[in-house]
Amino acid sequence: MKSTETVMEEIWATIEPEKWNDWHWQLQNKITSFEQLERLVKLSADEAAGIKDALSKFRMAITPYWLSLIDLHNPECPIRRQAIPSHAELRQASCDMEDPLHEDIDSPVPHLTHRYPDRVLFMITYQCAVYCRHCTRRRIAGTTDRALSYQDIDKVITYIKQTPQVRDVLLSGGDSLLVSDEKLEYILQRLRAIEHVEIIRLGTRAPVVLPQRITDTLCMMLKKYHPLWVNVQFNHPKEITSASTAACARLADVGIPLGNQSVLLRGINDSSQVMKELVHKLLKIRVRPYYLYQCDLSQGIEHFRTSVGKGLEIIESLRGHTSGLAVPTFVLDAPGGGGKIPLSPQYLLLRTDNKVVVRNYEGVISVYTEPQIREEIPIKQQQGEREGIAALLAGEQVSLEPQGLTRKTRRKNK
Repeated sequence: MKSTETVMEEIWATIEPEKWNDWHWQLQNKITSFEQLERLVKLSADEAAGIKDALSKFRMAITPYWLSLIDLHNPECPIRRQAIPSHAELRQASCDMEDPLHEDIDSPVPHLTHRYPDRVLFMITYQCAVYCRHCTRRRIAGTTDRALSYQDIDKVITYIKQTPQVRDVLLSGGDSLLVSDEKLEYILQRLRAIEHVEIIRLGTRAPVVLPQRITDTLCMMLKKYHPLWVNVQFNHPKEITSASTAACARLADVGIPLGNQSVLLRGINDSSQVMKELVHKLLKIRVRPYYLYQCDLSQGIEHFRTSVGKGLEIIESLRGHTSGLAVPTFVLDAPGGGGKIPLSPQYLLLRTDNKVVVRNYEGVISVYTEPQIREEIPIKQQQGEREGIAALLAGEQVSLEPQGLTRKTRRKNK
């Protein structure tokens, strides 16, 4: 009997390069069933049973390209664990939530989330090239493989046009590059026609899992709509291949800045050595490490979550030990729609009226003397534009109070 590896090699060898390098072919030949996967990957009896169980609730999709990167004999392969379902996904933790970030709740119009004052998240499709096992949006990813209709797109763009404080639009999904060039250009044209929209960003994993999508035609089209930014998600150094490097180069060569948003995943990249190798390799392919995300409280992914302390430990191992360009911001996306909260090791040790005591990455402790005269620099901003702490500092409010305070209830009852 032939080994699984031999069978897989024979299958890949029969595929013509023209097909392999066609992103449509990659999507049409995704591995989506247990039977397909079993033929290509060596599975233990326990692993096979776990996959079948997980597929009873969640879908699977793996591009042939991404599958080709999997170590067939190592169940702990970092790509394998991101791509192949497991029984652990059916374990429901007490803190698990369907929509932990309140993206659906903070949605003034379908398919758009408006949480921050000046930027919005526009989900232009619900299709992905692969279904990452750690996906935050698994409540919607894989439920439908469709892009938005032009009618739905127009409704969202109308909201953005009528909301002048929106200056930054993030196109996501699903994967923003899984729509056709024509539909994507329609969206970009409409957004660029709105005077107050300054920045457009694309969120995508295509360079990582479907690098064939980054065609010259796509890049030349995107070039017309600067300033345009692209955020990708490389989670492990093994994902940086000649194909993904070339895809990122095509985007960078037409002037698109690239940022990387890794998710901190237990047993995959939760080590200082792995993360340092990843961020160094990212800079070499012109991708700036942007965020390191604490894994969200989505359903069925507790086995991927690490402690917050592990993320702080990794940042501590990077800050000062390598270029600042290579150090991402470690963030926790607060449950309940609180947004991204940056987390960092403590470098400020003490602050008095005129001095601050700080420490560096080596443990060296220094004192910095603040200026004797502090000049208040007025900020030109209309009344009511500030909120939260900014409103307190501006003197527009004296306190911020949470909802449900018992004393406020007593006050109302009088």
